[in-house]
Amino acid sequence: MEIKPIKTENDYNQALQRLEFIFDAKIGSPEGDELEVLGILIDKYENEHFPIGMPDPIEAIKFRMEQMGYNQNDLANIVGLKSRASEILNRKRKLSLEMIRQLHERLNIPTDVLIQTY
Repeated sequence: MEIKPIKTENDYNQALQRLEFIFDAKIGSPEGDELEVLGILIDKYENEHFPIGMPDPIEAIKFRMEQMGYNQNDLANIVGLKSRASEILNRKRKLSLEMIRQLHERLNIPTDVLIQTY
């Protein structure tokens, strides 16, 4: 087992190939330990070189509504009025602090996503 930091794209590709080769290694075995360390190194490299930004607040609301089978009336029950829900979904009204709190609580959308500008 030769573990080294992942510094280049070539190192990254080699680590991925090795990870795929030992993917089914048993926990506690030398290959299992290597698998765990490689996973950590690959994760670190990917977070630095391929960061995933946070979703747009309105798109996050729409996505979560779809996941939960909610419609605009359900959103209106959270934000107060049907017209307000429509304005939010059409980006004509900004989310208030109280709306953000309610959306976080009821739809379980992280507040970090909801407070972004849009």
